[in-house]
Amino acid sequence: MPERNLEQMAQAVAEIRRRMDDAARQAGRDPASVQLCAACKTHTPETIALSAQLPIDLFGENHVQELCVNYDAGAYCGKPAHFIGHLQTNKIKKVLGRASLIQSVDSERLVLALEKEAAKLDLVQDILLEVNIGEEASKTGVPPEALWALLDTAAAQPHLRVKGLMAIPPVNEDDDVNRALLAQVYKLFVRAGERGYDNVKMETLSMGMSGDYENAIREGATLVRIGTAIYGARDYGTR
Repeated sequence: MPERNLEQMAQAVAEIRRRMDDAARQAGRDPASVQLCAACKTHTPETIALSAQLPIDLFGENHVQELCVNYDAGAYCGKPAHFIGHLQTNKIKKVLGRASLIQSVDSERLVLALEKEAAKLDLVQDILLEVNIGEEASKTGVPPEALWALLDTAAAQPHLRVKGLMAIPPVNEDDDVNRALLAQVYKLFVRAGERGYDNVKMETLSMGMSGDYENAIREGATLVRIGTAIYGARDYGTR
């Protein structure tokens, strides 16, 4: 399947931005308060570099190897890259220094492993804690009731800084059900920010993808992760 060209991606991003702005205004929010993260997995460094010319705020990578290839190739053209996929502890070293934010921190084991490696490099790594709001066995993230223990552990680490939450609600065609789950994540986001930790600043609520980003913005998302709507259908046989 051929990669989209610049004109095709530009048209897609313009429509996404229009819909993002409309959703923000409907919720009484400033459209500038919501970032567009381009989820660029499986796409070539050349296509990613082309898309960097567009009003995309940052890039999201699901796989460590693709983050390394694209970062080292300069494909992000100076824009930030976030890691948004499941992170195995044995690959942390490759992510630190490349990802400005790790969105998918989903266990105390991963928190402690990140702290150990960040301390070795003498850096402070920004992270989001991932909540499995639908408690789906097929997805990573902690169930809502386990968030507080994970937050306590993360807040105690001097080389980590918790910047917010990330969630991937179950796919649901019913807008009311979808929005109810998104609203639950927002409530957790607010509660987490009220706990008063020094190195916890609830600034980023990452939720909403190509199918539900407008609902996510209406329910408080500050960052939406969109891939297919920008780049087209993915071809998993090419990379």
